[in-house]
Amino acid sequence: MDRCLACVFATALIFSQLPGWAQSPQPALGEWIKRASMGMGIRTEPGVVALNGKVYAIGGSTRVLDDLATGEVYDPATDRWSAIATMPSGVNHNSAVALNGKIYIVGGFSGRPPGATGPRVHQGAEAHLQEYDPISNTWRKLAPMKSPRGSVGAAALDGKIHALGGRGRDVATVTTHEVYDPAANSWSDRAPMPTARDHMATIAVNGRIHVVGGRLNERDDNVANHDIYDPETNSWSVGPPAPTARSGGQFALIDDFIVFFGGETSRRTFSENEAFDLTANRWIILPPGPTGLHASAGAVLGDSVYYPGGSTGPGGDAITDQLLVFRLRRALR
Repeated sequence: MDRCLACVFATALIFSQLPGWAQSPQPALGEWIKRASMGMGIRTEPGVVALNGKVYAIGGSTRVLDDLATGEVYDPATDRWSAIATMPSGVNHNSAVALNGKIYIVGGFSGRPPGATGPRVHQGAEAHLQEYDPISNTWRKLAPMKSPRGSVGAAALDGKIHALGGRGRDVATVTTHEVYDPAANSWSDRAPMPTARDHMATIAVNGRIHVVGGRLNERDDNVANHDIYDPETNSWSVGPPAPTARSGGQFALIDDFIVFFGGETSRRTFSENEAFDLTANRWIILPPGPTGLHASAGAVLGDSVYYPGGSTGPGGDAITDQLLVFRLRRALR
């Protein structure tokens, strides 16, 4: 029996060291806490980004208002939220990136079909690119994307903004990949994504863009795909898939770890919290969230990831104003 157990543990050790292998949960690697709830109330599917030591949540929707033009900013030093100027055009399912001291809101959905009731649907994809200047607290509209899309993945890399995938006005997912050049105020096409999908987690790190998870069509068409874009060759490669297939999950980068939290299907939200170790090229399992969550996004300040708003139920159910924070402990790093 002892020899059998030894074989089991030896085999587990070997497999745990293989690239892409996801280890068991390790509670010592992080902790969850709550901070002040958002000041303007519940908000789901906003654009979330960190800039100058603060966290911004912009746009999104509630069960009553579909296209929020409002935004707010959280100051961790005071644990308080305050309002910012309203966007020119309200949107939900929009993405947010920070670049050169400004915040950019990319794409999104607006409106719903006449007479529709209940949770919002993907309707009215927009091509908007909206820029916010936190110094002057002002907005301006820039050149729109070549194709309108909501639930688009966005990342800032090498001074430009990449907009990937999403859904168009026909509600079909796309592989579209456009890049915005602020100097020219124009968009150009790049190599399309390998698989059409939306609601995926997208982040730029070490000169590459990682796109993980998402949905092919309906909320149960979730995938664990991990695609990596190289701008130097304008090509895609395949990375180790995420341990949990899901859509609507949130990405965040701390040191050499891409933290991947939350997501949904039509039946439930995910509390799973995983991280891709860029150095070891494999996934590890982090302590799960205190509740399932989707339709938020992760913003990193120091060793912590901030997740404002979102929904603790699938779709537009259980929209929240909470601010969840995951603090990564040094044991992982």
